[in-house]
Order: sequence, then C-alpha cells, then structure tokens
Amino acid sequence: MLNKSLRDQESIRIDNLLKKLMSLVYVPKFWNLEDLQYLENDLKGLAMNVESLTEFTEEELIVHLERLHFDWNHFEIFADFLILFSKESQFDFSPKAIAIYNYIQAESKTFSFEIFNKIAVARSNND
Repeated sequence: MLNKSLRDQESIRIDNLLKKLMSLVYVPKFWNLEDLQYLENDLKGLAMNVESLTEFTEEELIVHLERLHFDWNHFEIFADFLILFSKESQFDFSPKAIAIYNYIQAESKTFSFEIFNKIAVARSNND
C-alpha cells in the first residue's frame, strides 16, 4: 500500500501519461510508424506496449491497471483512450474499453449515466 505522498505522486504521474496518450489520439491521423513509436513510448510508462495491450485479455488488462494504482477516473480516461485509438487505427480495443467501463460501474458502487452512455456508444460502434 502506498502512503499518501507516494499515492499523490503516482496519481500525478498517471494523469500526465494519460494526458499524453489522449493528446495523441485527439488529432486525426494515419497511424504510421513514427506515430506508433510515440504511442509505444507513452505506453511504456504504463508498463505496456501496443503488442501487450493487444495480447491482454480484458481481465488481465484491468488487473494490470489496478497494479499501477489507477483510480476510477484513470480507468475511465484509459478506456476513453482505447475507444478513440480504436477509431483512428487498425486496432480494435473497444471490447477492452467496454470491459473497463463495466468494471468501473460494478466496482465503484456508483452508477454513472455518463459511463452507461459510453458503454452504449462503444457497443453500437462495435456492431
């Protein structure tokens, strides 16, 4: 268990990494090797890469993110990233994002209409 100071530092580090990841997918682009290299470098901060992200099952990914001390907000932002990245690239991480959203709904003990809507949109785009 991390003490409060380390937890705060870790939370800030994760926030910064997630902001960098989101900035990569908000700009529409054709994912070339250089773009994937930027993504790989940022994912490295979360102890993964595109290949491991592809190979993780939904459950393994959630466990991995828990080990990184993600809070509910971090989980949601990461799932948002997966949805956006899936739209702009050859990878489809929507099922993993949906699993993360469902995990947040079930485990946070708080129902969120926003997350419920994100699940519905992700499922409709995935069909």
